[in-house]
Amino acid sequence: MDASRGSGPRTRKVAVTGASGYLGALLVRRLLAEPEIERVAGVDVRPAAVHDERYAHFRQDVCAPLDAAFAGADAMAHLAFLMRQPRDRAEGKRVNVGGAENAARACANAGVRRAVLMSSATVYGAWPDNPPLLTEDAPLRPPPGFAYAEDKAEAEAAFRAMAQESPDVCLSVLRACVVMGPNADNFITAALGKPVLIALRGADPPMQFVHEDDLAALLVRFLMEDHPGAYNVAGQGSVRWREAAALAGKRIVPMPAPLASGLTELAWRTRLQSDAPAAGLAFIRWPWMVSAERVAAETGHRFAHSSREALLAYLGRE
Repeated sequence: MDASRGSGPRTRKVAVTGASGYLGALLVRRLLAEPEIERVAGVDVRPAAVHDERYAHFRQDVCAPLDAAFAGADAMAHLAFLMRQPRDRAEGKRVNVGGAENAARACANAGVRRAVLMSSATVYGAWPDNPPLLTEDAPLRPPPGFAYAEDKAEAEAAFRAMAQESPDVCLSVLRACVVMGPNADNFITAALGKPVLIALRGADPPMQFVHEDDLAALLVRFLMEDHPGAYNVAGQGSVRWREAAALAGKRIVPMPAPLASGLTELAWRTRLQSDAPAAGLAFIRWPWMVSAERVAAETGHRFAHSSREALLAYLGRE
């Protein structure tokens, strides 16, 4: 990667929260492949997923003091987040929102020059009045009750507040669509893993995907270059929900939206399913496509995989 095309000081040391997650570990490996990177510090409650003499692992909660991990860091990527909605909403908020607030404070205290927050396109919400393509200035409207999107929006607010108080920090927020690839694990892969999938009658929204390799490469670029602001991230094209199910070899059962919502909520409350409450059905009912024009125009990044190719990579059909 040619880091000279961006502005700002060079990045030699990077801190990564959530460093043992599938995306975090991929990012750490990518960073260690960069000649300019001298040291990477990773934070995660899980054991180290990467072993390298230039990698220091801090096995701790993201809400614990981060001074040692962030000390001397030129850049930081905040990836620590509970992907699946926990039953204990307070614990989810503690990790997702409290962890973001803690990481933001640690950035300011350590004098980190670049902060990159991994957010999500779900913060825009899936709504019937969404435009064909959502741009970065669209309002954030996470569906009430869908904790993943709600917590991502609050994490963004925490980092924006830090950046306002610490103008020397270049804050970049990446609002990625659903991440796919051989190791993907999210609310869509959870659905695709079921033997039978539901579809809402009269609805078949297009969905976007980004390949994990494309996202990791983009994260490295943002850690090496100054690109302040929010950026949508999505591979080219889209795949409709019913087509995604067909590609996964799954049978679709169409249901009226009120019935599907009631059954999903009942199954969540009675612990028959642990994926998400009924609020998540909005994403297979209403549109939530994003425009990735800004990230291409301002960084020069070109995605190597389309949305369809990213999905096929997860399904092992590249």
